[in-house]
Amino acid sequence: MSDSKGKSEPVRIDRQRRRVLIRSATAAAVATLGLPGLSVRAGGEERASSGIDVHIELHAVQDRVVIHPGAKTRVWRYQSKLLRGDASVLDATAGNYLGPVIRVRRGQRVRIDLVNELPESTIIHWHGLHVPEAMDGHPRYAIAPGERYVYDFTVLNRAGSYWFHPHPHGRTGKQVYFGLAGLFLVSDDEEAALGLPTGRHDLPMVIQDRSFGDDNQFVYLSERSDRAAPRGNGMMGPGMMGGGMMGGGMGQMMARMIGVLGDQVLVNGQPGANLDVEPRPHRLRLLNASNTRTYKLAWHDGSPLTVIGTDGGLLAAPLQRDYVMLAPAERVDLWVDFGRWPAGTKLTLRSLSFEGGTHMGGMMSEPALPDGAAFPVLELRIQGDAKGNVVAPPQRLSKLQRPDSRAAVNVNHPKVFDLTMGMMVWGINGQSFEMQGASPLETVKLGTHEIWEFRNDGRTGMMGMTMPHSMHVHGLQFRVIGRSVAAEFSRQHDTVKAGFVDEGWKDTALVMPGERVRILLGFADYPGLFLYHCHMLVHEDSGLMRNYLIKA
Repeated sequence: MSDSKGKSEPVRIDRQRRRVLIRSATAAAVATLGLPGLSVRAGGEERASSGIDVHIELHAVQDRVVIHPGAKTRVWRYQSKLLRGDASVLDATAGNYLGPVIRVRRGQRVRIDLVNELPESTIIHWHGLHVPEAMDGHPRYAIAPGERYVYDFTVLNRAGSYWFHPHPHGRTGKQVYFGLAGLFLVSDDEEAALGLPTGRHDLPMVIQDRSFGDDNQFVYLSERSDRAAPRGNGMMGPGMMGGGMMGGGMGQMMARMIGVLGDQVLVNGQPGANLDVEPRPHRLRLLNASNTRTYKLAWHDGSPLTVIGTDGGLLAAPLQRDYVMLAPAERVDLWVDFGRWPAGTKLTLRSLSFEGGTHMGGMMSEPALPDGAAFPVLELRIQGDAKGNVVAPPQRLSKLQRPDSRAAVNVNHPKVFDLTMGMMVWGINGQSFEMQGASPLETVKLGTHEIWEFRNDGRTGMMGMTMPHSMHVHGLQFRVIGRSVAAEFSRQHDTVKAGFVDEGWKDTALVMPGERVRILLGFADYPGLFLYHCHMLVHEDSGLMRNYLIKA
């Protein structure tokens, strides 16, 4: 990772490697032959596995779990097995479709074998991690049912809350919605020296919204996680921007472009989530793993949130916010000493109302739980009386330099990326996704910095629809260096702007209607073809995704 002044932290740069596909039958045959310490690496190399610190096998499978009373819900999930490493590396909670939670240390070499037991192609993206091109989960590497993909990389990232999810072209939204996602938590010496809460006081919280059919099955566009009749109108089902003057087939087409909003909020796979906590400091790691919905998170009693980390790890110092905006794929780490509230308090984390969320501009009826509505997310019940005074977080968390735009080779001419729609197709600068394509504008040089500007004019070309976008860049972390908004959208923007946390490293940035967001990127680690796209997954699947090419 490079800092904003063009200096780089010491990192181990592995040489670029190609992928390898190994059918499960082939892998089983190798195991039967009993070749000790032998692994097939990307690029077809065979090397002794003694250099591997962590080895995990992930099977992408169909399963059934209990979410609501009655019929079990069919889900897609990752079943995990730890083959090498300390037992603390892997936390696979029984009965939860999410996960596992993978915990590693910076500098460890990790091998993860993905085995595809789904009825369609898939691949895993390690969201926020600095990994070689072939390890990043580009859709051109997607494997068919019955195949295996071997990931082998060294963890370069600083301590932080990262995650992983599928990334096949055109199918990412469905696969995430049906359950495929997990957390990838990195620690390092700097973080360990702070004495932050650990163990049961370090709480990962994955926030999602989902809709269910009458027999408890997930409903996503016209597809179900099982053969279920959806609640709702016609083909649309709940939360899919359906009904109104454009229901049925037309509404279905619109939903495939605009987004999917569930009518129930789940935390760690559970609706109506609640948790007992001790009256002492905790670390809450919040991930928005929803397909479309943005959250405006706050405590119900107006107490300030204490933010200690963002997408790319710890901030330089704690920040306080009355609320925090969390777009799809963004993460935020909070310090909470529950000892500040009396024993027995029921503390609710809520999403407050805001303007500028995804909506149809009057073309169609809004979903049961609109984007920007107010609702409870999580209830925390404080058990017991505090012992001693309320504990504040360390006032210095990390060595984090301020971003310096002068490091960019294009400091006076930022690259502009307009988020566009034409002929009912999403694009960036009017171009939709090409599997192997990258334009001259999207070509950068290894070892340099650039300034990019994402522009969301708030007009998709479709009768007044406006919507935010959650822009994610693969293969690196960046710094947000500026935001501006058009005057006609300033009132909407005023309802969210105090909740941005742009002070740390980011890999995803919320771009509201009418807004322009400038970011400073450093291309320090690996050459190759990487993605950048909107993480509102229907947008991504519908074309709001492009490649950028890092040339050595």
